[in-house]
Amino acid sequence: MIVGTGVDIVEVARIKRLLEKHSPRFEEKIFTADEILYCRSRAEPGIHFAARFAVKEAVMKCLGTGMDQGIAFRDIEVTNEKTGKPAIKMHGKGKDIFTRLKLETIHISISHDKNYAIAQAIAEA
Repeated sequence: MIVGTGVDIVEVARIKRLLEKHSPRFEEKIFTADEILYCRSRAEPGIHFAARFAVKEAVMKCLGTGMDQGIAFRDIEVTNEKTGKPAIKMHGKGKDIFTRLKLETIHISISHDKNYAIAQAIAEA
């Protein structure tokens, strides 16, 4: 059963500006160490940071929490399965909400081009 959906779109240039102006503090506040390593390993890190930022926003929306219930960006981690398919790993308050909602999984889809990154999240119980 679908419990919630969320979608978010991010302007890549906005995230690149934040990275240039406020990193490493910005990176460490928003992303896990593994996410930072992954994004930095890519040819265009800004696009991948923007995509993961969009996922985090979409997941908060599909949980129905936004940031109002104490969930932090780092509570939502974007990983990749061996096939390359993106997946979500929940931590801290995010994991608590995931458990309280009795979710089985959160499906995500990510797309990006040089200007925008978009993500969709669907919470399933």
